[in-house]
Amino acid sequence: MKVALIPYITAGDPDLPTTAEALKVLDCCGSDIIELGLPYSDPLADGPVIQAAATCSLARGTNFDAVISMLREVLPQLSCPVSLFSYYNPILKGGIGKFMTIIKDAGVQGLVVPDVPLEETGILRMESSKNNIELGGLRLGDWYSHQRQCPSLDSATRHQTGATSKLVAVGFGISKLEHVKQVAEWGADGVIVDSAMVKLLGEAKSPEEGLKELETFAKSLKAALI
Repeated sequence: MKVALIPYITAGDPDLPTTAEALKVLDCCGSDIIELGLPYSDPLADGPVIQAAATCSLARGTNFDAVISMLREVLPQLSCPVSLFSYYNPILKGGIGKFMTIIKDAGVQGLVVPDVPLEETGILRMESSKNNIELGGLRLGDWYSHQRQCPSLDSATRHQTGATSKLVAVGFGISKLEHVKQVAEWGADGVIVDSAMVKLLGEAKSPEEGLKELETFAKSLKAALI
């Protein structure tokens, strides 16, 4: 069974031109889906690495309109789908229907909203369906950061894959080849690699060096899943 490689990066960190190039690099490395995080001022569902990336991105003036403008140029050049990771307030602020129309027109194919209230999921699902946007759920688990405290994630993954017709991707804290291989052995449909990707781009000495390191890392992960 093929296990999907789903890398995550934060839009605008270190800057939007680098984000654009990173999307192309990840696509060329065989990513099956790319998650692109919209920077938000209160990213409670994210760890410290992604929180810091969002803060840096916002400090450089990244906003929704600029991200969409970049995506309109880049997405037609990609072969794999891109899914946005956005908190609920920015979606609600501009109007759910308007948000969905804008991202659809930009070529986005998926959306993950980690903090949407349960009572609001109906309208979000309806508007996403209307615009052919695949609405994803929360990632399953935090294996790397809590592997000693959460030995049951193996069984949880196996249970979820057997109990739903939806694809189950495991993410949060997966940063090494052995993590990726382990999750694949558990029977997950996909592996999401987020902080490790974000860290490579954000902490590199230059955008060019960050992109090279990103390419090497993504290729190694893809090879581990083949």
